[in-house]
Amino acid sequence: MVETNSPGASVNPAERAGHLDPPPRMGFFTDTSVCIGCKACEVACKEWNLVPESGLDLLGMSYDNTGALTANSWRHVAFVEQPRPVGWQASPPMLDTPTGPPISPATAEAGAETTTDVGTRPGLPPAPDPAPAGRMADGTQFLGMPGTELPGRGDRGERTDLRWLMMSDVCKHCTHAACLDVCPTGSLFRTEFGTVVVQEDICNGCGYCIPACPYGVIDQRKDDGRAWKCTLCYDRIGAGRTPACAQACPTESIQYGEVDELRARARARVERLHVDGVPEARLYGHDPGDGVGGDGAFFLLLDEPEVYGLPPDPVVTTRDLPRMWRRAGLAALTMAAATVAAFVGRPS
Repeated sequence: MVETNSPGASVNPAERAGHLDPPPRMGFFTDTSVCIGCKACEVACKEWNLVPESGLDLLGMSYDNTGALTANSWRHVAFVEQPRPVGWQASPPMLDTPTGPPISPATAEAGAETTTDVGTRPGLPPAPDPAPAGRMADGTQFLGMPGTELPGRGDRGERTDLRWLMMSDVCKHCTHAACLDVCPTGSLFRTEFGTVVVQEDICNGCGYCIPACPYGVIDQRKDDGRAWKCTLCYDRIGAGRTPACAQACPTESIQYGEVDELRARARARVERLHVDGVPEARLYGHDPGDGVGGDGAFFLLLDEPEVYGLPPDPVVTTRDLPRMWRRAGLAALTMAAATVAAFVGRPS
């Protein structure tokens, strides 16, 4: 069933899918500003849904051992390391933060007096050379050797602040889901909660849904070729329970609820962060007017979407499908008419 991407389409995609009087649309709001990268969501997802392990390769650079959403990783906690010069935050530390414990005047004073050359209060001696093992006798550095590029040091040796951006990624459960449009068996279907689920016992492994997804979420398992992805714990929410990942999140970075209420909560959270001196906070996937009609799982980000591996302007990859079918049908009718005319016009 092709879901139309028209301006007059119903707000709740479950109604367009044929569900009569469906319950409110349910989804996720993931606030990356409070994600600590603990991976509790990944573990809970695997345990509840019996998802196989994803391997233990640390990818050579961080605690990110999954790397991306796959058939065996329905939740992926991304780790993005960003070195920042000391003092990159324009606003001074607040003495009274409404979202956390107050900062003592002594701590605020020490932070205000931090310098970019030694990273300590004035009057203290400079720090010793941090990388003697990475130097030759003449002082030349062996680039790439252990100790030559220490965390917290920039290209010219100045002290830096390292910012970790962490985000628990998941299927977006799009309002206009292209994967539904291309599935030939009906394995992919829209639930009464507005989510998109794969029925693995019906999937024939054709793989059409994989390139159709604008986010690269869906993947096939190598052993049987079937497609797998997040179901938003359809069995749990059907019983009135919270999805396993949101239930396990210790900081409430992953919030589950009615999509309309989550959108209002997300807008209020962004406004609060802007007031608190975090102007880079932004929402991603929450806008019903975007290229996929808004996502059922959307995010608060602290940088551009590309930094997190997300497409900046996702679109429904099958948006031109109805027009293509109409053109194909017209071409077929034209060819049929020409063939009939050719035979009718022949002398007997």
